Amino acid sequence: MSEKNHRVSRRQFLNYTLTGVGGFMAAGMLMPMVRFAVDPVLRPSEEQEMLPVAQVTDLTNEPQSYSFKVHQVDAWYESEVPYTAWVYKDEKDEIVALSPICKHLGCVVDWNTDEGNPNHFFCPCHLGLYTKDGTNVPGTPPLAPLDVYDFKVEDGTLYLGKAKPRKEA
Repeated sequence: MSEKNHRVSRRQFLNYTLTGVGGFMAAGMLMPMVRFAVDPVLRPSEEQEMLPVAQVTDLTNEPQSYSFKVHQVDAWYESEVPYTAWVYKDEKDEIVALSPICKHLGCVVDWNTDEGNPNHFFCPCHLGLYTKDGTNVPGTPPLAPLDVYDFKVEDGTLYLGKAKPRKEA
């Protein structure tokens, strides 16, 4: 084989060099952007702490609205997010903590505000109804029961965690 067949012309050399330098520069610009986009996803999620909401002695058989704030970190943005819970004691004197977010379209439900349906949670957006225990009333827009908050009682204080969908029995 002759050396002439394996020689790289000036034009090919310049083409290879510019392609390599351009690729190196593109990688140098793209890597920080990819890391910026992916880093929050790869961070381990923090377990939400239980927050004090009410004294157990203040709870009644009638649902009461309690507000509390949760410290939230979204990527690099930190904020205090307000939450609300409907809390009461049921017939067995057990604590029930329900999320006020309607499972239909995310509106906020209120207790006992619909004159036609007393002692129900009512969603004014699309006339959704829930029974006192948070079960959705058949024939109304919500297709699932209200979420329930994780809770614990310590030294007479009720602590709430995250609201989670109710487990099917």
